[in-house]
Amino acid sequence: MTRFKESAFILLLSLIVATNLYDLLIDYSHNASAWHLLEESLVVLASTAAIVWLVVNVRRQQRELEDLKRELRAGADSVAKVAPAVLAARRRLSEVIQEQFSEWQLTTGEQEVALLLLKGLSFKEIAALRNTLEKTVRQQASGIYRKAGVSGRHAFAAWFIEDFL
Repeated sequence: MTRFKESAFILLLSLIVATNLYDLLIDYSHNASAWHLLEESLVVLASTAAIVWLVVNVRRQQRELEDLKRELRAGADSVAKVAPAVLAARRRLSEVIQEQFSEWQLTTGEQEVALLLLKGLSFKEIAALRNTLEKTVRQQASGIYRKAGVSGRHAFAAWFIEDFL
């Protein structure tokens, strides 16, 4: 959804640049004042700069998202290198977590967010992975904390490991 908005905004800015360039050429051919030509040139430059900034930002976000996905896959791959006793403990903890999510009546989306929170991802990273807004993730996290009866992220994570220590 965010990529669509960014692409639509880039397209809109490109349209503004093209129409302003056309208008600038028409005004120049009709001997418009230097001030008017300068104003329109500034609009073209600002729009072009915004397009470049958006394209660079979108590419950076895509790289960050791919890096994050690679890190998550690498973490999953490293599970195979863990001792069987640790794997059994992880499996049991995963079951306990899922049972608790069910008891708290977390929605499917809240469960996904909750697991990513437990893995230590930021709201921004979760939003990127789930292709949603950071605000949505924050709202889901607040719902999770409310249903779990905890005050925040740290208390939420501690809820699951408190009795193990």
